[in-house]
Amino acid sequence: MKHISNITLCDLKYKIISLLLGFFISTALSTMPAQTGDWGIIGASIIVTVYEIASKLIYSRKNNILKIPSIINHIKIGIIYGIFVDAFKLGS
Repeated sequence: MKHISNITLCDLKYKIISLLLGFFISTALSTMPAQTGDWGIIGASIIVTVYEIASKLIYSRKNNILKIPSIINHIKIGIIYGIFVDAFKLGS
């Protein structure tokens, strides 16, 4: 609970914008290549590769003073959330 009270409005703004940007990126990545129908596996492998490289770069450093790793992490969360939403849309 102590950590929640330390979040400033500016930090919250960056986190929400990063989540929405990640959601937009996942929507764009899943709809544009899907027009041809044969890019599904290639698109998924590119998304997973970029996701894992970003995770390796972010979590390899011990002291992250900058806000950029946090912003990148929230973009990744938004991308995963967007992919789940698209999967539910396709399943229904």
